[in-house]
Amino acid sequence: MFDDPRMSLAVEIAREAGRIALEYFRSGSYQVDRKPDLSPVTAADRRAEEMLRQRIEEKFSDDAILGEEYGQSPGNSGYRWILDPIDGTKSFISGVPLFGTLVGLQKDGENIGGVIEIPALDQRIYALRDQGAWYQSSSEREVVQAGVSQCEQLSEGLVLTSEFEGWAERGVENLLWQLEKKAWFTRTWGDCYGYLMVATGRAVLMVDPAMNLWDAAAVQPILEEAGGTFTDWQGNATADGGEGIGTNGKVLDEVLEVLRP
Repeated sequence: MFDDPRMSLAVEIAREAGRIALEYFRSGSYQVDRKPDLSPVTAADRRAEEMLRQRIEEKFSDDAILGEEYGQSPGNSGYRWILDPIDGTKSFISGVPLFGTLVGLQKDGENIGGVIEIPALDQRIYALRDQGAWYQSSSEREVVQAGVSQCEQLSEGLVLTSEFEGWAERGVENLLWQLEKKAWFTRTWGDCYGYLMVATGRAVLMVDPAMNLWDAAAVQPILEEAGGTFTDWQGNATADGGEGIGTNGKVLDEVLEVLRP
């Protein structure tokens, strides 16, 4: 799909990481550990990131890498890979098939490309700056150009979030309730799957009160290339704001009216 060798590799290794995750998914053969922030991590997370790093280093040894499990590796090429081997580990350990692998690509600090791989559903979406976003609903189906919905208001579409805990930690549960009242309906089909839903036109909004860079770097170019937006809660187009709003673009102002102080 892309002539760019880094994006071609990103799509390839995201699928490989997804296959690693599926070896463990619903197997009951792994231990769930807790990080210092009490979030869960498994051998599947670690093994998938190790593979991702190895494959990148073999082909692009001068590129920097930032991963959720193993931190920062320096580079001097101007490129940096942003990795989340299993985004949605809570779904993963609960046997819910909405977890994914995220591979983001930066050039000189700009998020220029990204892959969301949903292995248990055999779905993927990927994008490169100025070359569109592309979606495959299964390995048996054709890759098609992705696009956001044309709904003009929240009342016309589906609104998604990951979980209630982050809203409670920020003390803004009332804002989630306001969005829910405005929406046609809401679900907690969250993490990277929620952003895939927006980029493919099946939801109008996915919103997170707390995000790390590895949660967001791949998402921003995908949503933008699909015709939507990815911003922080102030409306800034950034993946490094510690929070996220993914929209079809048409409902962004309505969302910001609720979330901005």
